[in-house]
Amino acid sequence: MRYLVLILALLSPPLLANSGDMPPEQQMAVRYIHALTTHDYDELATFYNRDSVFNDRTANRTYTGGRHLIEFLERAHRGVLEYRFNIEHMFNSGSLVVMIGNYHYKGPGEQFGKPGKIIDIAIPGVTTLKLDTLNHRVKEHMDLMDYQTMVDQLSAQ
Repeated sequence: MRYLVLILALLSPPLLANSGDMPPEQQMAVRYIHALTTHDYDELATFYNRDSVFNDRTANRTYTGGRHLIEFLERAHRGVLEYRFNIEHMFNSGSLVVMIGNYHYKGPGEQFGKPGKIIDIAIPGVTTLKLDTLNHRVKEHMDLMDYQTMVDQLSAQ
């Protein structure tokens, strides 16, 4: 009987890991992304200080300092109906966390040259976070986004 239970346990599909099984750096990254995508600016502000940097390398845009980051994000997210980051793969090397996936956005088309329309796009990309885990801060948030896919999706809407 013991052997049967052992065999069944070995043959069973692995259970999904819960966040408690993630390294602390990845747990912090997930909490940060959740605050970002739910527009929780009060929580998001706790991750920033005056030296924090948001860098969208693909769009060649950089913002420095918590206040400026929050102002930028509030403008960028104005009127958004849905926003989430579907993380397909995540890993870290110490305090550097790399997340690969796509950002799903549904909202007003004004920012994308589609006034009066509601657009729905999923932009593949890589987000890297350089973290200060001791002080619970994001030192740098860098995005590398596939904006050509976004343009293709927008042209179909």
